[in-house]
Amino acid sequence: MDVRPLRVAPYRRLWMSTAVTSIGSQLTAVAVPKQVFDLTGSSGFVGLTGAVALVPLLVFGLYGGAIADMMDRRKLLLITNAGIALSSVLLWLQAALAVNSVWIVLLLLGLQQSFFAVNMPTRTAAIARLVPPELMPSAMALGSTVFTFGSVLGPLFAGALLPIIGLSTLYLIDSVALVLAMYAVWRLPPLPPLNGETRRAGLRDVIDGFRYLAGRTVLLASFLVDIIAMVAGMPRALFPEMAERTFGDPPGGGVALGWLYAAIPLGAFLMGLSSGWLSKINRHGVGVIIAVCVWGAAMAGFGLTSSLWLAVVFLAIGGAADMVSAVYRSSILQAAAPDEMRGRMQGVFTVVVAGGPRLADLTHGWTAAAAGTTVASAGGGFLVIVLTVGAAVWLSAFWRYRADKEVATPME
Repeated sequence: MDVRPLRVAPYRRLWMSTAVTSIGSQLTAVAVPKQVFDLTGSSGFVGLTGAVALVPLLVFGLYGGAIADMMDRRKLLLITNAGIALSSVLLWLQAALAVNSVWIVLLLLGLQQSFFAVNMPTRTAAIARLVPPELMPSAMALGSTVFTFGSVLGPLFAGALLPIIGLSTLYLIDSVALVLAMYAVWRLPPLPPLNGETRRAGLRDVIDGFRYLAGRTVLLASFLVDIIAMVAGMPRALFPEMAERTFGDPPGGGVALGWLYAAIPLGAFLMGLSSGWLSKINRHGVGVIIAVCVWGAAMAGFGLTSSLWLAVVFLAIGGAADMVSAVYRSSILQAAAPDEMRGRMQGVFTVVVAGGPRLADLTHGWTAAAAGTTVASAGGGFLVIVLTVGAAVWLSAFWRYRADKEVATPME
């Protein structure tokens, strides 16, 4: 693994803040759908959590990217980290007080995702200001690896601890981790806009971002293939039902639930540990297309098995493929967009990366409710392969993309 970006002190602090929060945030990522399933007994309602989270992602992800281009990114990170921590505290309170209202859970989830939607494009857009261009793939791999490390431990801890300490304590641990991580963000250097503009971001800035994107086929293609992979192939909404009804977990939660949530990030983490070779490949478009097809095949295999450990293997393979795709797509975006557009492009990236799985929650949840979990997961995996191959043929410029021939230039 290439750890050279960690020699850059500001990047190292940003990386450490991600490391601290990753485990805690994944406790909440397991706790929310589990609580919704416990309150309703329906995968359809679990899927509804995706729709509730999607709306603020769409609105604030795009607008948040514009804000990140207009104000100091360090200050914006502090504001949004505080908002995410506050929403986690409120989730803890409703669980500790046994309010037992699915609508309050969904409302607080939407609030948290609103702050998250601004935080993520700001955090990623800041990386290009902290490390030199030749270290961008390595920096992206390091960030993804530490996040997926938390995504492995968090669900495993959640599955093991749920029957012992309950949902409310999981929310509380996340809240404490988020507060601690704010210190690392506080120590970042100021990151004001390079062009010196400090005006407020408006609708015109969001529209300008879309105009810029419309003229960049490679960027459009990178977003499209990820939408295909996530919307058609992410079976996350099925995990609570499959943990109990396919893999034999007790109703209160157990080991199978933790392993299902941990398996995809586990595969991504293992791939991240050996990610040094990724920076040696220039055909990033080819890498993304192949990785997404492997993801689809793995999700199809997951949907067809009734063995927990085989299911974990398929999900882990998918996670490894998703890591490769994410590193190359992030590097493409950083190389192809100038600094004054990176916030807005990262806003679109956040909407796609975080919004795609939320749409998948909705589609997979209701498909499973109507036709069963096998149809929802396996069918989605096969659909990913078909649509990705079609996209590669249709957008041939993405297949031909080479990192060593793409350099971002400032807008005139």
